[in-house]
Amino acid sequence: QVHLVQSGGGFVQPGGSLRLSCTASGLTFSYYAMSWYRETPGKERELVARITSTGGSTNYGDSMKGRFTASRDNAKNTVYLQMDSLEPEDTAVYYCNTRVFGVQVWGQGTQVTVSS
Repeated sequence: QVHLVQSGGGFVQPGGSLRLSCTASGLTFSYYAMSWYRETPGKERELVARITSTGGSTNYGDSMKGRFTASRDNAKNTVYLQMDSLEPEDTAVYYCNTRVFGVQVWGQGTQVTVSS
């Protein structure tokens, strides 16, 4: 069974940085692209970043470009999301995600709060 376990997140002031981690088990991690999404009350879950299986290519949601960086360490079965220049609008629950044989798998979610 595939599991994604997240860590990181928390509270930060505007302009600050946080790093999220997501460690996978139950799959050959290096075969799969990974994504980060975020969710705020009343809004649909929004794509934050996607990284290919090798880490050679990434893409980001428009509001995250230039501020967020996705990376991965396939030897550690872990994907990261480095978030810089955080804004109050980035406050959300963040989820890591992959799709295995057509089935979406989600991490447990982690709260990020940006506030002065």
